[in-house]
Amino acid sequence: DNLADGKDPRAYKYRAKHTLTHSHSFTFHLDSQQQTYTNKPVGVYMGKRDFVDHVDFVDPVDGVVLIDPEQVKNKKDIFLCTRQVYPPLMDREKSVHTHAQEKILRKLGDNAYPFFFEFPDNLPCSVGLQPAPTDVGKHCAVEFEVKAFVAENQDEKSQKRSSVRLAIRKIQYASDKGAEPPCAETTCEFVMSEKPLHMRVRLDKETYYHGEQINVSVEIDNSSNRNVKDISVAVEQITNVVLYSNDKYVKSVAYEETMDTVPTGTILKKLYTLRPLLENNRERRGLALDGKLKHEDTNLASSSIVKDEVLKEVLGMLVAYRVVVKCQAAGEVTVEVPFKLMHPKPDPQDTTDLVFEEFKRSYLKGIIGDDDESPAEP
Repeated sequence: DNLADGKDPRAYKYRAKHTLTHSHSFTFHLDSQQQTYTNKPVGVYMGKRDFVDHVDFVDPVDGVVLIDPEQVKNKKDIFLCTRQVYPPLMDREKSVHTHAQEKILRKLGDNAYPFFFEFPDNLPCSVGLQPAPTDVGKHCAVEFEVKAFVAENQDEKSQKRSSVRLAIRKIQYASDKGAEPPCAETTCEFVMSEKPLHMRVRLDKETYYHGEQINVSVEIDNSSNRNVKDISVAVEQITNVVLYSNDKYVKSVAYEETMDTVPTGTILKKLYTLRPLLENNRERRGLALDGKLKHEDTNLASSSIVKDEVLKEVLGMLVAYRVVVKCQAAGEVTVEVPFKLMHPKPDPQDTTDLVFEEFKRSYLKGIIGDDDESPAEP
């Protein structure tokens, strides 16, 4: 479980920040709830924190900035990337708003201003490597944040007493399009054996959801003169880390070693079941996990879906899964079958009724720490 040649992956972070120059009040609208810092001149409201990568496009990030006019006197404008939010460059009533923005703007009144930006092309999804229980400090991860701060201009270094960062996630869901169940096979010939050994492994579908049982159909036709034994079935996670190198980590996340044998001249047909779960691998250093918010648990990282023309070097971490069936017959015989492990696409979010609830600072979840030099905690 060592992670690559003396490199400590916790020392590396992939950061992507979208910055609002100017903050002080930070009011966050998360999952239809309001989370508030008081005595600060700017609030940020967002209708959601998960933004879906559909491969062909990524959901845009939108929200609303709430201004306290009394506290922003003599301060510079607010910028989102290079787009000015306050003072507004366009009449608010003439600009195009998302449904959630319209609801929030009506709720907050005249001192609220919408913002909107898109993820740059080809950014990776939110993912990180699991540290060991004894590890401390930051871990290797791809993370995203929205940041707002008070400053004289957008290039000025922000101060932690006047800035707040909110973690968001870039995620992918399983495609609605079905695919043929994956299958792989191999044939082995042995010296002094007139006939070969043939092994075929088939899954019942290409994409499984997190927590779902994986059915592995194994057929071994042993026409050889060698007995087959030590049959094992495993699910492996393969993580290519291209943040700082081109390291590959292969971790077994579900495993069954059987007592089954296939004597010479016989056939074995059997269905094995495996269920890859994080709860069975919580102390495995270096496993790739989906990005998380502080008030949530997470799961094994979802499979990465990438367009063919995208440069892999810009994608941070690429995660894939495969079923591996092995047996012994005068040497090891192996068959590997790739598959996808993902979340199903959720139902559309209902923003008909937005509920705003205030929280004490000690109750806030998912708010990034005050250390201005460190990236967001997941």
